[in-house]
Amino acid sequence: MSVVMFVEDEPIELEFLQSIAQEILGAEDKLLICDTGMQAIKLAKQYRPDIIFMDIMLPEMDGISSLQEIRRFLPNASVTILSASSDFSYAQAAISLQVHEYLLKPVKPDKLRQLIRKGLERAAQSEEDGVTETHQIDSTQECQRFIQEAVDYIQQNYKDKLTLQMVASHVYMNAQYFSRIFKRELGVTYTDYVNKLKIAHACKLLETTGYPAYRISTECGFTDPSYFNRVFYKQMKMTPKEYKKSALARV
Repeated sequence: MSVVMFVEDEPIELEFLQSIAQEILGAEDKLLICDTGMQAIKLAKQYRPDIIFMDIMLPEMDGISSLQEIRRFLPNASVTILSASSDFSYAQAAISLQVHEYLLKPVKPDKLRQLIRKGLERAAQSEEDGVTETHQIDSTQECQRFIQEAVDYIQQNYKDKLTLQMVASHVYMNAQYFSRIFKRELGVTYTDYVNKLKIAHACKLLETTGYPAYRISTECGFTDPSYFNRVFYKQMKMTPKEYKKSALARV
């Protein structure tokens, strides 16, 4: 399956692009359409398109700026820039972002068909070679880099209501895949890792403050004091109250 995305804010132009793509794409392929740069980034993160056709002049964020962001997590996607401007500075910026084609509007139907077919062939070949963007990151070095970025983010934000989905999105990964490689690389689940950080902080607060358990649970990012007590007991083999008493006895 290949994923194709059109980013175009002119309705007539977008309708034309869609009609050509629908002639070529198979039933298993996915076609995404949007009309702003911000929407393009959001869809690209979610669906990781193999082929992107993007207008330069877009609302909210222009095509070049949007593509700069997309290239952070889709470095190998096949990208064609669509532009009504022949300004060479746009072309230069596009080249620096590894754009495959820079087309001036109006786009000729045959040229568009040719580019879509080439993009599909390239995506199919990449899949055979095992480097397609729709295949998730497999190299150990890259996994470690993404997981380290996730760990840094977790350590900065674990006291807040931090979900697995939020962390996965921060490192541009599918949540299910992120969960799998997180456990593979660190040897613990995401939930257990975060809870260990929270309980370590809870122990510090129990040792250094007079806060009641319900306040400590909130300070550590738990929304349910009962759940906090269960997690605390599971890790420390004693209740927060018992831990507090033992900490005072050590002083």
